[in-house]
Amino acid sequence: MRLILFAWLFTSTFAFGQTTGKFTISGYIKDASNGEALIGATVYVTETQGGGVTNEYGFYSITLPAATYTLHYSYLGYLPVTKSVQLDKSNRIDIELSGEAEQLQEVVIQAELEQANVQNLEMSTNKLDIKTIQRIPAFLGEADVIKSLQLLPGVSTVGEGASGFNVRGGSVGQNLILLDEAPVYNSSHLLGFFSVFNPDAVKDVKLYKGGIPARYGGRLSSLLDVRMKEGNSKKLEVTGGIGTIFSRIAVEAPIIKDKMSFIVAARRSYIDILARPFAPVLQNGGALNFYDVTLKTNYNINPKNRVYLSGYFGRDNFKFDRNQGFSWGNATATLRWNHIFNDRLFSNFTALYSNYDYSLQFGRDDQNSFKWNSLISNYIFKPQFTYFLNNNNELNFGAELIYYIFEPANARGVSQGEPDDFSLSKKYNLESSLYLSNSQKISRAVSVDYGIRYSLFNAFGPGKSYTYNNNPPGVRRDTVSSRQYKNGEVIATYGNFEPRVSFKVQVNPTSSIKGSYNRMAQYLHLISNTTASNPLDVWNPSSKNIKPQLADQYTIGFFKDLGKNRMYELSVEGYWKNTQNQIDYIDGADLLINEFLEGDLLSGEGRSYGVETYFQKKAGRLTGWVSYTLARTELKVNGINQGDWYRTRFDQAHNLKIAAFYDISKRWSFSANFVYTSGTPTTFPTSRYISQGLLVPYNGNDSRNNVTLPDYHRLDVSFRLEGKKQKRGKDRKNSDYWVFGVYNLYARQNPFSIYFSQADQRVSPGQPISSEATQLSIIGSVVPSISYNFKF
Repeated sequence: MRLILFAWLFTSTFAFGQTTGKFTISGYIKDASNGEALIGATVYVTETQGGGVTNEYGFYSITLPAATYTLHYSYLGYLPVTKSVQLDKSNRIDIELSGEAEQLQEVVIQAELEQANVQNLEMSTNKLDIKTIQRIPAFLGEADVIKSLQLLPGVSTVGEGASGFNVRGGSVGQNLILLDEAPVYNSSHLLGFFSVFNPDAVKDVKLYKGGIPARYGGRLSSLLDVRMKEGNSKKLEVTGGIGTIFSRIAVEAPIIKDKMSFIVAARRSYIDILARPFAPVLQNGGALNFYDVTLKTNYNINPKNRVYLSGYFGRDNFKFDRNQGFSWGNATATLRWNHIFNDRLFSNFTALYSNYDYSLQFGRDDQNSFKWNSLISNYIFKPQFTYFLNNNNELNFGAELIYYIFEPANARGVSQGEPDDFSLSKKYNLESSLYLSNSQKISRAVSVDYGIRYSLFNAFGPGKSYTYNNNPPGVRRDTVSSRQYKNGEVIATYGNFEPRVSFKVQVNPTSSIKGSYNRMAQYLHLISNTTASNPLDVWNPSSKNIKPQLADQYTIGFFKDLGKNRMYELSVEGYWKNTQNQIDYIDGADLLINEFLEGDLLSGEGRSYGVETYFQKKAGRLTGWVSYTLARTELKVNGINQGDWYRTRFDQAHNLKIAAFYDISKRWSFSANFVYTSGTPTTFPTSRYISQGLLVPYNGNDSRNNVTLPDYHRLDVSFRLEGKKQKRGKDRKNSDYWVFGVYNLYARQNPFSIYFSQADQRVSPGQPISSEATQLSIIGSVVPSISYNFKF
């Protein structure tokens, strides 16, 4: 019935959108130097003072009455192209834009005016181009996508060495991270110091914190959409770098010029290789490294059909010797087919595979050992359609089908030669969804985007479901019965409608007011009670005992362009987010390899609210931005903190970030970023008692996150030296540059956690016990770095 209703809505809208006496201009906008599609490029029609932007594949479509028009094609950092078109029939116009023309900076600045943030319908969205990411000072001098995002308003982390990121009060597990549309479940290398995204293979990075389009779902807090390069379709290009901790290389080239190309990028750290002669642990099978390989190819079959195939494989290895250690890694594969049915109907069909797994093993030998493997695999299919009804309406509709396989634990131990199996059963789930949305220009001043998404989640057998008793909240629940389900038998079903609405009111050419509402549903839960997310955290699907998470977010914002050529941008956004069915844990919860995990889980409600301010200077020798977020994130769970509201572990009241870039000369440039955040909450004991000469801490009032750690602040700087453009009077065919950086310039020892301990020796009865609090800092000193980067 829903499919019939969906088809009827589309057919009705399609019929409504038919036009007479009008024709369509459509095509792709690409980079002239390498053939890469330009996402979000602007097409501006002088006569109508309107136009459009390209989609994720660089495609645009504009429908106009028969007449002569002047079209301006532009993209930030590229020279604009102007064309005069006599429109008496539908035309296909593909455009290539050229970039890097230093003598025409003012023209490039002017081209940005037509796509300024103040005029877009989108809000709560940040886009970082790879050139900006490469200029931001980074740990050990290596450009990093995730660390760069943490300089934006509303984005935070609990500290160095923490995997992932937090958005508007959400947990790490509430972010949907996509690499060429494939979900990535752990976005970090080296326990959070680096991300899995190789900057040499990344084309576009876009973060949605609110106003998330109806075509996306599955997470409550944010969507990070990372798009890979397609490969240079014009010529061979090799880029890479040699750094303090790892090296990287990327090769891209045409297979058939202007029709088929590829890119292969790889990275490998070498701390263990360099340290092996001096570290005995590394000489006995130990390892401390990570590596990843990213690849993509595409083939332009004809003007209406294009296929893409991309993949990623990466892994981290922490081994203490041949028999002990742990490792984790992601693997993804994406197959996409772009098909243009006609000049107004664009489609994309995507088949995806994603896998995240980790393993842990320890023991002296085969007679005394323990091995544990866990994984989550996805098989996904997504048909997506965009229909350009007319210049005022753009319709998006489609579906998504996700099949999950969870393997919580494949665990076996051996003690004195006696084996024991601790494995848990696999879990099987199917998530399906339909969506329909329309982006509409009501007038020159008012635009709206409205849509609906319906998601359906099923848990299937084979598997066992438990029923638990009703112990008092905060006390472990015991099983009272169980039921074994057959293969394919439905264990639990959940369905949710997820409406999305956003609007923009253009107050004047340089000011606008925007607002949005999102309902999001999340059927997966990241089970973790550690200070920060770690590779051994467990993903668990919704079940009969775990309901799906829900969130309602309301956002309002003011956007303003300032200064000559609008080179300054100001935005202020306020948000309020209510969440339901938030997972927390009883004190002493057993989260790992626990068949009765659901008995240790508690569920409650959450709220997040705040104000984000963002000020950016976009042009000139000095560029950069300042962002400040004032926010609060709290949970209320019956059985924790006496049932009262309490702050989450990643709550930060104040969050200030400053990023600055200054061109000293044609060859030298300087970059700096400063971060200041309020300390995050943690739980300290409220009392203590002594038992047999040992001091035992005790939380007497059941409080949770009752203490705030000291504030966090850090300053990073870097200098970049461009290689010479000429050699012996001739232009060099290759380019290169050096980066000299200092992370944590004034050696701030930021606290990651604080723990308590007492002297090793017991004291006599009646004597005082010596105890102390110890602050753990992941990085407490200056970290210099140097890296060399090249391109030819």
